[in-house]
Amino acid sequence: MKISELVDSRQYSVSFEVFPPKTEDTRESVTQAAREIAALRPVFMSVTYGAGGGTSEYTAEIARDLQDNCGVPMMAHLTCITSSRARIRDQLTLLRDKGVHNVLALRGDIPEGFVMQEQSYHHAIELVQDVKAFDPDFCVAGACYPDTHPDAPSQKEDIRHLKEKVDAGMDFLITQMFFDNPVFYSYMYKLREAGITVPVHPGIMPIVNARQMKRTLKLSGTTLPERFRRILDTFGETPDAMRQAGIAYATDQIIDLFANGIRSVHVYSMNNPGVAKAILDNLSDILD
Repeated sequence: MKISELVDSRQYSVSFEVFPPKTEDTRESVTQAAREIAALRPVFMSVTYGAGGGTSEYTAEIARDLQDNCGVPMMAHLTCITSSRARIRDQLTLLRDKGVHNVLALRGDIPEGFVMQEQSYHHAIELVQDVKAFDPDFCVAGACYPDTHPDAPSQKEDIRHLKEKVDAGMDFLITQMFFDNPVFYSYMYKLREAGITVPVHPGIMPIVNARQMKRTLKLSGTTLPERFRRILDTFGETPDAMRQAGIAYATDQIIDLFANGIRSVHVYSMNNPGVAKAILDNLSDILD
């Protein structure tokens, strides 16, 4: 089933992102963690895709396993910046053969020293067009950035390019993580003003240790509100307290989003079933 249709049938829903193993020796532990998260019955799950397609086979395999054996609708990430069009067709064929018909179409990070070729993908819009040309029945999601894409010259320009991607065939959007809901609400107003009307799923990452926060900020360029800085300063050196505070903060963000008209939230689980379960427990009556 198309995820866009599935989500539309729910009043409120939570989905989770997981990542595949990077090497064969971690395959069993990563698969087990993903299955434990699937057992929580989220509305859907997404599986990330390594830089340059390094985990592409694991991505497709985990997506198939969770969908077939755990009964959870799956979405596979697909990045294109270092892939040829032939490789992308191979990946789409693999996903379709495994029964996965939902993809998150991404440009992906440009590796250091990578030389762009004439036949290379340059932007995610080209990937969206190729996915829809390959099979119009694929449900295609895209990424968007409340704090503005780090490569964009301005938020206005970023939104203009996003509108082009949506017009190319994106069915819904998932945001980069953010920690300040008013930033998201302001961003949503600008998207609607620009004529972007597809559903937008806020991306929420529970921060359960201070080291994770530093790494997250470095990779995402996301701003951190003073309220959360105080939580880090107070509890960051006490692991159990930071875990509890981080789960509470993420839960509070989700409740506020639901209360302000958002119906579906995507949680970056970091393959942590305990954190995923704690958030769903906090929302049990709301999701019912």
